[in-house]
Amino acid sequence: MKRTFVFVVCGLSIWSSRLSAAKPPEPFGIRVVDSESARGVPLVELETVNNIRFVTDSAGWIAFNEPGLMNSDVFFFVRSHGYAFPKDGFGFAGKALKIRPGGSATLKIRRLNIAERSCRLTGGGIYRDSLLLGKTAPLREPLLNGRVFGQDSAQVAVYRGRAYWFWGDTNRPGYPLGHFQTSGATVELPASGRLDPAGGLNYKYFTSASGFSRKMCPIANTPATMVWIHGLAVVSDASGAERLTAHYSQMKSLGERIGHGLAVWNDKKAVFESGGKFALDETWRIPTGHPIRITEQKRKWLVFNNPWPVVRAPATLTAVGDSKKYEAFTCLVPGSRYAGGKSKVHRDAAGKVVWAWKADTDPIAQAREKQMISAGLLKVAEARFQLRDADGAEVRLHRGSIRWNAHLKRWILIGCQAGGSSSYLGEIWFAQADSPTGPWSFAIKIVTHYKYTFYNPVHHAFLDSKDGRFIHFEGTYTSTFSKAPRTTPRYDYNQILYRLDLGDPRLKPAAK
Repeated sequence: MKRTFVFVVCGLSIWSSRLSAAKPPEPFGIRVVDSESARGVPLVELETVNNIRFVTDSAGWIAFNEPGLMNSDVFFFVRSHGYAFPKDGFGFAGKALKIRPGGSATLKIRRLNIAERSCRLTGGGIYRDSLLLGKTAPLREPLLNGRVFGQDSAQVAVYRGRAYWFWGDTNRPGYPLGHFQTSGATVELPASGRLDPAGGLNYKYFTSASGFSRKMCPIANTPATMVWIHGLAVVSDASGAERLTAHYSQMKSLGERIGHGLAVWNDKKAVFESGGKFALDETWRIPTGHPIRITEQKRKWLVFNNPWPVVRAPATLTAVGDSKKYEAFTCLVPGSRYAGGKSKVHRDAAGKVVWAWKADTDPIAQAREKQMISAGLLKVAEARFQLRDADGAEVRLHRGSIRWNAHLKRWILIGCQAGGSSSYLGEIWFAQADSPTGPWSFAIKIVTHYKYTFYNPVHHAFLDSKDGRFIHFEGTYTSTFSKAPRTTPRYDYNQILYRLDLGDPRLKPAAK
């Protein structure tokens, strides 16, 4: 009995050593490319018949090395948000590939979206598969930068020669909870001042001693609360020097704010500090969204759009921290408050609605404007923010940004729809107008996500190229607030960048 036992152990030992010494085969490379541009497509899922899922990296590559499936024919279902793969005679969208170690195959996928998915900006393994296949990556940190696994909602500004990125809640590898008091990074601007984001961005994170992204807004000094920032902007102080500011909110939960104020960047400490508090019941006389700078009668203003540009303040450090300095774009009688069907509409002697910037008057944007139309206080023709698609259906926006575009010589809006047909917060729309305050009337869907969220999009005008013909916008890709049956590995809760060609004929406004 004893000898038999020794024999079995020795046999297992020999077998184990042979197994550990066996060299794994080289992976098989599968690249998915856009059938029009031939560029690699990130975020394409390939799934085997036995439900093993793979997702393309930012270059469109998958490194396939599944034991038992090498040196054989393997069928892959192919799918991606806003893209379509040809179906075979049985209706399966996919293809069988001859898997051979060290070999490769290219799959062409047709883009349905008007905008083109460019790359993933944050999180782990951005170029994982490319590196496993021995290919070079365009980033200095292609696998894990700042120990960041996930990041929510970007705020971006160009400040003193660098592009500053700040995000909300941030995930890490070491524990299910990351940190919730704003994370940040900078990107060096080239001499031209314009970044080329084709393969991603080389973020230099602000990190702690552990190497993980550190808290950028520890104003509340209470670890149990979240601190978010909005309305990131560059203003002038009393000496005329540039200062970086934002609105901070101390959150007890997703819907309960227990404190807020002005956050001012300390260049020496590389952290936001409190520049004063706002009254807790102040809801709109604060920085918000993604502001634009406008000069009116030689006075510089910050117009805060989220996405509708109906709040502004002088572009000075003193003014953005003082609620009394704020004005609203509104059709209400000066000094009045919004009161639903009893609101007082400002009309001139001829009966024309007076839309204008007014102090101490409530702003009117899409939702309130619609209620006033329903109450008979406004006509549709008098509206400024009632977006419709080509079929005349309402497009209700949640968040977004407005920027001036040199190519179209108009203001353009990139917005996330609330209550979209494919996903509740995953449909992205494009619109254009002669003025930032509209009228905004016609919108075109440019990106769709099936049962997945892509919220808080922002267009970065300093990434525009070809005199504004090509623009880039990012948003947060997450299963949150969606009915996604499963989350996407590595991509979930991260920032994805899209590119839009404004020369695309599908973006032409509807005929009037």
